[in-house]
Amino acid sequence: MTPKPTRPANPRRQPQGKSEPKLHTTTLWHHPTQQYGDKRMGNPAYVGRTPVHVIHNLLARYTREDDLVVDPFCGGGTTLDVAHDLGRKAIGFDVAPSRQDIEKADARDLPLSDGVADFVFMDPPYSTHIKYSGDEACIGELDAFDTRYFEAMAEVFGEVHRILRDRRYLAVYVSDTFKNKKGFVPIGTHFMVMLAELFVPVDHICVVRGNKKLEDARFHKAALEENFYLRGFNHLLIFKKEEGSDPDVRSSGEEGRLKGGKKRRPKR
Repeated sequence: MTPKPTRPANPRRQPQGKSEPKLHTTTLWHHPTQQYGDKRMGNPAYVGRTPVHVIHNLLARYTREDDLVVDPFCGGGTTLDVAHDLGRKAIGFDVAPSRQDIEKADARDLPLSDGVADFVFMDPPYSTHIKYSGDEACIGELDAFDTRYFEAMAEVFGEVHRILRDRRYLAVYVSDTFKNKKGFVPIGTHFMVMLAELFVPVDHICVVRGNKKLEDARFHKAALEENFYLRGFNHLLIFKKEEGSDPDVRSSGEEGRLKGGKKRRPKR
């Protein structure tokens, strides 16, 4: 069955008044709360959910009303809810869907035609810090200390290149990883290099983490005693696809945009 984008009940954006997040103007972002307005955005109980303010800022800057937003790692569905609130269409995928409007699919093999997405947002697993589905096909089961993790993410980035329209944007929200006795893996730096092979870099944002663990004195004590640093920020990598106009990639109409078609990988 061909996935269809979910739509807001009213496609026009409804102002949220003073509670609406302000657009950031620097490359250092803070997200004071996980919500805004009166609507619930995403699942508050979902472990590792994406900050609502991050998605709101991205969609407000890089998309227009009725644009199609795609999230290959949809998790608790925050991207879908924010997109609807801003009058965008949205499709979310996950290997273990947490709600009915999220389609089951591997981010490395999305059931979408070439060049259909106006914006792609990704908040992929950052190694094995969080217990996900337990499914062997889940990238969250791959340790970032293992090259297979980055090989899998390279496939994801290639798939995103395929589904994204020319001259449109994508963003990746990710953290680095550190484990005692194993060391440090700069996931954000690796992703920046990998993505730059396919897309044009737009900017690199530092998002301060609102993590309760950072308020726990025990973690700070351990960091001092064992001489390591706690993860205090996440990377937000913003890129643009620029390959020139290709009329064969872009189909007209929503029905044509979402029909299955031959998948074309980017040339390397």
